[in-house]
Amino acid sequence: MPKKILLPIDLNAPASWIKPMAEAQTMLAQGGELHVVSVLPDFGLSMVGTFFKAGFEQTALHHFSEALRAWVRQNVPGAIEVHPHVLHGNIYDEILRAADKLEVDLIILAAHRPEAADYLLGPNAARIVRHAKQSVYVVRG
Repeated sequence: MPKKILLPIDLNAPASWIKPMAEAQTMLAQGGELHVVSVLPDFGLSMVGTFFKAGFEQTALHHFSEALRAWVRQNVPGAIEVHPHVLHGNIYDEILRAADKLEVDLIILAAHRPEAADYLLGPNAARIVRHAKQSVYVVRG
């Protein structure tokens, strides 16, 4: 069983964490660490950032961090050692970077159910699966 699991979540999409959290909980029943990450996307083009007030990113990161800590308190059983991490930037790049930096054994992530026209993983999940050095467990929502 893995000793360190990375669980990327979207705080606004319960489908991104309900089933993956249950899988992580089962895998960590005998101990280990859960690293929950959520990514605040960056502006993309630098000119987009000029439309926001100075300090907007810092304020957004603070609120995002508070929301992630609240999510952890509500959704992660007290018996699990958990470490929340707010990341900022490109979603799949930041998840891959965190997996390497934290030296996790496994990444557990959700993938939406394929619709008639979409039989592939979402773009972020697909990139994580292709490029991760760690094992990736994809849980269908």
